[in-house]
Amino acid sequence: MKKIILAFFISIIYTTVSAQVKFEAQTERSSYGLNERIQLVFSINNEGDNFVPPKFPGFKAEGPFINKGNQTSITIVNGRVNQKREISTQVIYYLSPTKKGTFTIGAASIEYDGTVYKSAPIKITITDPIQMPTYPGQQPTNVNYGEGIHLVAELSTKNPFVNEPVTVVYKLYFEPRSTVGNFRNFKAPKYNDFWSQYIDMKQLRAERGKYNGKDFSMVVLRKVILYPLESGAKTIEPFKIDLDAEVPTGRRDWFGEYEMRMVEKSLSTGTQTINVKPLPENGKPASFTGAVGNFDFKVIPSKTSLKAGESLDLEVSVSGKGNLKLFTLPKPVVPSALEMYEPSHTENVQTPLTGMVGKVSDKYTIIPQFKGKYTIKPMEFSYYDLASKSYKTITSKEITIDVAEGDATFVANTPSTNKQAIQKKEVFQFNKLKTEFVSASREDFLGSGLFYSLLLAPLLLIPIVMIARKQKEAKDADVVGNRVRNNNRLVKKYLSEAKKQMGDKVPFYMAMEKALHNFLKAKLHIETVEMSKDNIIELLQQRNASEESISQFMELMNDCEFARYAPATDIAMTNDFERAVERISELEKQLK
Repeated sequence: MKKIILAFFISIIYTTVSAQVKFEAQTERSSYGLNERIQLVFSINNEGDNFVPPKFPGFKAEGPFINKGNQTSITIVNGRVNQKREISTQVIYYLSPTKKGTFTIGAASIEYDGTVYKSAPIKITITDPIQMPTYPGQQPTNVNYGEGIHLVAELSTKNPFVNEPVTVVYKLYFEPRSTVGNFRNFKAPKYNDFWSQYIDMKQLRAERGKYNGKDFSMVVLRKVILYPLESGAKTIEPFKIDLDAEVPTGRRDWFGEYEMRMVEKSLSTGTQTINVKPLPENGKPASFTGAVGNFDFKVIPSKTSLKAGESLDLEVSVSGKGNLKLFTLPKPVVPSALEMYEPSHTENVQTPLTGMVGKVSDKYTIIPQFKGKYTIKPMEFSYYDLASKSYKTITSKEITIDVAEGDATFVANTPSTNKQAIQKKEVFQFNKLKTEFVSASREDFLGSGLFYSLLLAPLLLIPIVMIARKQKEAKDADVVGNRVRNNNRLVKKYLSEAKKQMGDKVPFYMAMEKALHNFLKAKLHIETVEMSKDNIIELLQQRNASEESISQFMELMNDCEFARYAPATDIAMTNDFERAVERISELEKQLK
């Protein structure tokens, strides 16, 4: 009888103790070095709601990370087996000390079954940095997130000649698992002592590249062509930019994927120095005016036989590849009987990554005044050829103009000091065949119907703007709705990315998994830390999804996770993509 009573009291005491709710905060120890990372765990031996964290003075906090667990305990009392399922919830923060000292982390609170429970405050002492032991596979304690992102200025040469093109390509390298965006605060260098030309970047596109011998993703941000104008050591200022990057934290989620976090980065290329060599003086022709490259030189008259008073055009042109905009064309010398006017200058030059290419020309209008034969002397054009490292001279042919006696009169329409355009005065002109009439009575714009319509239009737009603003404010306040819309957008984005990566196994299945995860976030209103497989199945069942659809969806998630580490064919990837579209469509209909 005594044994029975004792067993009865033990059972009551056990039941009472086990029914108590415990909420506490724990760290591994009470003292840490300044360079250590601290795991702070708030745990409750049941499910809790409305968790309110404390403040973390002296620390930079990451979290919260929620971990829910179930465990079954079995007790045997007086031969009877009692089985009980226990639920526990952990809220985890990772703390990085910012200074030395002793700090008190206050009480956190959580609500369970209508009662609010508070944890006891914790004191943590931060000392000088300590020597950290290293082990294979150990994660670093102080992580500089985004350290794998590099902004680089790649130069085609650092020892050019004067007027030799230098290509500068600004590239952004980042780890393949990371994503970058929201480029802002561009600070482009000033290219002093250089002629510069930007090359338009129509679209920023990521591609594969190598940095320091390692595989990276790479985006070309800007391309510039520089022509040094004088010799000596020339400095190129840094190119700076701010951006946002989503980078891996080194930890993994429930599905084995690296957890990501968003960081802000300020990047700079640093200062570059170019040593510009002067062009050699030995063998420099007298006709050299600074042309560097590979050119062709031509002097072409529009005609060589004409009457006195008529005009001809003389085109002096240089075509080829080089600094076409940075030298002067030679000027023809004509006899005094030929009146020559100032030229019209034409440039048809493109600037690709390799340097300027095209044609520049001067076109002179020449009018002979008297009958006779006149000679235009040969012209010389000299340039420095980078390929042969020597000066080259091209000489045009002598041009003879045969002028007959004329019967028309030509006069300039501008004073002789600025003889630009020439007009031919004919003895007779044709009558105009079309008559254009203008109304004698025209309505003034001021006071017209259109005037008052435009005057009142801004007033009519005010209520429209107010309604649109209220709709936007309501939309911005809908946090849950915005999150759902953003996740739906990400589903479409990653499915589209998976379709583009068809045939490349790893990025294809990574995009597929992200599409499936974001679909669940949108439909079940959960975050990544809550994506345990049991939780997903339970939530889908609560939303009245069919067992068959749930089973097929979970099977697809498992297959995508496994496929990244196993051989996969193009046919298999096509089938998995079609399955994903089908499974998402089925659940989309059932979860509405």
